[in-house]
Amino acid sequence: MTPTRRTFLIASTLLAGTALALPAEAASARSASAASAADDEYDTLRRRWLEISLGTGYDATAEPYASRLKQLGDLARGFRATMTPTATSLWPGYPFDPPAGITQGYSRLWTMTQAYVQQGTGSTGDAGLLADVIKGFDHLSTTVYKATTAPYGNWWEWQIGSPRLLMDIVAALYDHLTQDQRDAAFAAVDHFIPDSVLRTYSGTSTGANRVDLCRSVALRGILGKNPDKTALARDALSPVFPYVTRGDGLYADGSFVQHTYIAYSGTYGQVMLDGLGRLFALLAGSTWAVTDPNRQIILDSVEHAYAPLILDGLMMDSVNGRAISRGYLKSDDLHVMRSDHFHGQGLIAAMAQLAAGASPAERERWHGRIKGWIERDTVTPLLTAKQFGVADLSRLHAIADSAVEAAPEPVGHTLFASMDRAVHKRPRFAANISMSSDRIAYYECGNGENPRGWHTGAGMVLWWAAGERSDQYTDWFWPTVDYYRLPGTTVSTKRLADKAGGEWGASRPAVKWVGGATDGEFAAVGQHVKGLGSTLQARKSWFCLADSVVCLGAGITAADGVPVETVVDNRNLGEGGTQDFTVGSGTRPGWAHLEGHGGWVFPGGAPLKHLREDRAGAWSDINTTSSTERRTRRWQTLWLDHGTDPTDAAYSYLLMPGASKEAVAERADDRGWLSVLANTAAVQAVAVPSQGVTAANFWQEGSAGDLTVSAPASVLVRRKGPAATLVVSEPPRTGQSVDVVWDRPVRSVVSHDPSVEVVATGRRLRLRVTPGTACVSHRCEVTLN
Repeated sequence: MTPTRRTFLIASTLLAGTALALPAEAASARSASAASAADDEYDTLRRRWLEISLGTGYDATAEPYASRLKQLGDLARGFRATMTPTATSLWPGYPFDPPAGITQGYSRLWTMTQAYVQQGTGSTGDAGLLADVIKGFDHLSTTVYKATTAPYGNWWEWQIGSPRLLMDIVAALYDHLTQDQRDAAFAAVDHFIPDSVLRTYSGTSTGANRVDLCRSVALRGILGKNPDKTALARDALSPVFPYVTRGDGLYADGSFVQHTYIAYSGTYGQVMLDGLGRLFALLAGSTWAVTDPNRQIILDSVEHAYAPLILDGLMMDSVNGRAISRGYLKSDDLHVMRSDHFHGQGLIAAMAQLAAGASPAERERWHGRIKGWIERDTVTPLLTAKQFGVADLSRLHAIADSAVEAAPEPVGHTLFASMDRAVHKRPRFAANISMSSDRIAYYECGNGENPRGWHTGAGMVLWWAAGERSDQYTDWFWPTVDYYRLPGTTVSTKRLADKAGGEWGASRPAVKWVGGATDGEFAAVGQHVKGLGSTLQARKSWFCLADSVVCLGAGITAADGVPVETVVDNRNLGEGGTQDFTVGSGTRPGWAHLEGHGGWVFPGGAPLKHLREDRAGAWSDINTTSSTERRTRRWQTLWLDHGTDPTDAAYSYLLMPGASKEAVAERADDRGWLSVLANTAAVQAVAVPSQGVTAANFWQEGSAGDLTVSAPASVLVRRKGPAATLVVSEPPRTGQSVDVVWDRPVRSVVSHDPSVEVVATGRRLRLRVTPGTACVSHRCEVTLN
């Protein structure tokens, strides 16, 4: 029999000596006195938190819940058997110094707690297990995580990792703990997260970190029946909501930044969205409901900021920061691969939780997206993903089983200019461009993670062909790739030390022109590259079109005494992959094709170099906390060698993801398909007549084709019959006006943004754009003579 909501709560929380009241009894109790009413509200919120955390409305005897609950019980019994309290640890191998051992201790106690209160674990209501949980709880409370301990090591363990788990344990075992035990836990949270941490929005108390801090303090207030603490936590959420223009937080263009300089939608962004979803649901309808109207910005971000970065269940690695290096963590008892799919699925689960607080229309759209991702993720299916407990599984299964129609991946281009990222989605492929500037760091390393991510911001291009398994960057990509040959990058081959440039995003290139212009479907994207730890400079452009991406490079100069390369691509063929690789020959311009992936065309007939090799690696090579297991993957590498110490070198090629060999050869034969109007350090521009496109990245004032600008700018022109759209941006973000001339007869202006002044029409169109300082795309629509 499927348990009802009420019977599930009775069974799961095992409230000692207190049965849940029926609705009428609860109403009577609330009317008894103001004090008892307040107590009822706190108790209601505590039970609601357990519903959010432990799940409700599922059948514990059915799959996938039965096996997941059994696995939980097996883990808990293993932890119980090995728990060995000493003065310096709770489990062997996890000392309290560094403080990660404290967080690990609470994590295992939380697993044991869930096994005690959840049905179907094989240890439900086991008095011996409960006694050992409390024994471990008391050991941490009296030995290290207490109000008299001065924190040491990583601040995160004291203020986020440990208190979050501690409050979950207190919520679940509330009636099995004495008042003194609860008070000691509350005192520890008050000590490590003093009110002052939430009263100023600065330092480490911003963005996703702020939400985590508020989560612990809100629960401390509810469990301790302290209205001031609960109100403080609710009010401290408000600074997270508004768009920011620098530093940590969510930007109007959908970018999400954490640690001041790191694109972090996929990890810290997920943490923020998940935490807010849980707190919105917890406090809804209560005395402390989150009513700040700016909370709508968070709801809007689901489709505006996060969904474009998710593809078939994965989160694009350009926004996963140093987490790309984690793989299998040594401390992970479930042996879960922390890959792009892991991060994407965590974000999808957060969306499912947040949907409870969305409008009906929003909820239906989000559920349609989630259902589509569920159906398309064949690499690590969401409905059985190992990272999820029964609560997330039940929410996802409810969506999968609903009548809502599964939504396909939307087609379009999203330019996240504030975090130097771009996403181009087409019916046949998706591509993701990763850049860096004086606003966004080359890469982030820290805590022994990602020490070789040096060039992940040097124009790295990740792409996926539709219909193929989306595991290109999931399947041991990061521990086995050549970090000097990341796909799409232009780099000096000068050897770099691990953590070169410094930790926590310390090093950023002294460049401003990074960004582009988009009409929401196509785009011109550009990056002024300066090498990390090298003298390399280059200008790189990507013109993102209907079935391809035109890639140009110019001004490639260096004096490091080593070769400079542009890595056309570096494809992971899996273990022992045998896919055919073909290089075109004869009278055609250069082209190449990789079976099952796609192809490349080289209009200038560039001397392409290529290599197929097996590369071995372990996650521990790039992360000190990860598994030492080694595996081998086969790689197909394509690159252009610009020689040692090049001066003003250039390249051009066309990326055709998912294209057949015949389609690539045909495109190479079509000499009129693409016109490279300019490819210099002053301007890079192309025209593709069959798609009505002219696009240019002007690194300085100048002309290309029929376009002229008075200052550095990015311009995209789309012609459709008698109509045309011009989109202009100013990537250097000076805020100074840009004059644009399109030397084509224009009959009339249909519409234009307020930032666009129409100076003249007729024989040619003259515009003056007042761009602001955010690299926004400014639009003007016209009809042609």
